[in-house]
Amino acid sequence: MKIKSILNIKKYPFYFRILKNRFFPIFYRISYSQLGEDLIVNFILKNFKIDKPTYVDIGAHHPIYLSNTYLFYKNGSRGICIEPDPELFRNIKKKRGNDICLNIGIGIEEEKLTDYYVISDKVLNTFSKEKAEYLVRTTSKKIESIIKIPLVPMSKIITKYLDNKVPNFISLDTEGYDFGILKSLNFDNFRPEVFCVETLTYTENKDERKEDEIINFMKEKDYFIFADTYINTIFVDKNKWLNR
Repeated sequence: MKIKSILNIKKYPFYFRILKNRFFPIFYRISYSQLGEDLIVNFILKNFKIDKPTYVDIGAHHPIYLSNTYLFYKNGSRGICIEPDPELFRNIKKKRGNDICLNIGIGIEEEKLTDYYVISDKVLNTFSKEKAEYLVRTTSKKIESIIKIPLVPMSKIITKYLDNKVPNFISLDTEGYDFGILKSLNFDNFRPEVFCVETLTYTENKDERKEDEIINFMKEKDYFIFADTYINTIFVDKNKWLNR
């Protein structure tokens, strides 16, 4: 905005392009994540010499806003976006047409239909009855509706849509189901280079806490914390990092 006020871009497009290309990359990088997680993950993957990673975005919520995978999609990468909320899913499918978009949830076991709690703030939607009721008790959020959505194990998603190939990056944000999903994975043969997992509980009275069980579990599986943005933790496969 400040540059537009100094330069008339329409009048001097050539000079503006030179300025942008030469100097702007020094000062900023565009992030679509909540706290720049996509830039951190991109840095990690570049160190692995992975320019166009495959990804699975579990709890995608929005195709662009607060997305940990849109940066990669924009740069030509492709993956899977999983969003249980039918309304949010339609928008993702429309804007991420080159991704595989699935209107399901990821479950520990396959279930044809299970309760999905749509919260007044959709970023907090959850399959967890306990989490939904906790939000109603402790915050100003309300349960707007309860709908039926199928749950599918991650192993079936990988087999069906990725031909059993392990994705490079998993983004996980399911409001109460993250730990269960992680425990359901077979880390002996399913080892993405990078995970980004929400590890902070949501509150409105500033008594949030870190999900230590997730952090300890990932460490037990030989993933180390590369970065923590307070809300999300980015885990990297230790052996792959040391041997890159």
